Amino acid sequence: MITLSHYLVLSAILFTIGVTGVLMRKNVIIILLSIELMLTAVNINFIAFSHYMQNPDGQVFVFFVMTIAAAEATLGLAIIVALFRNLETVNVDEINQMKG
Repeated sequence: MITLSHYLVLSAILFTIGVTGVLMRKNVIIILLSIELMLTAVNINFIAFSHYMQNPDGQVFVFFVMTIAAAEATLGLAIIVALFRNLETVNVDEINQMKG
């Protein structure tokens, strides 16, 4: 039988992979995918706690997080496309246009 601890371990592993991807990678697309992975890990926690506490509030909150994740992906990809058109790179180290 799958218990709450199984879901928490899975979520912790996914979140750790996401944090590692954000900190270690230099490609903006991989960084955005890592952020999406971290949001998925948080959603797994919300759903698991919601199920085991018999309270649907966590499942409702997941829809809001998914909406924010979709908006983040849309805006992030639009910014990446604009940067790639101007600079012809998606490497974080080479993007220094925002320095004042």
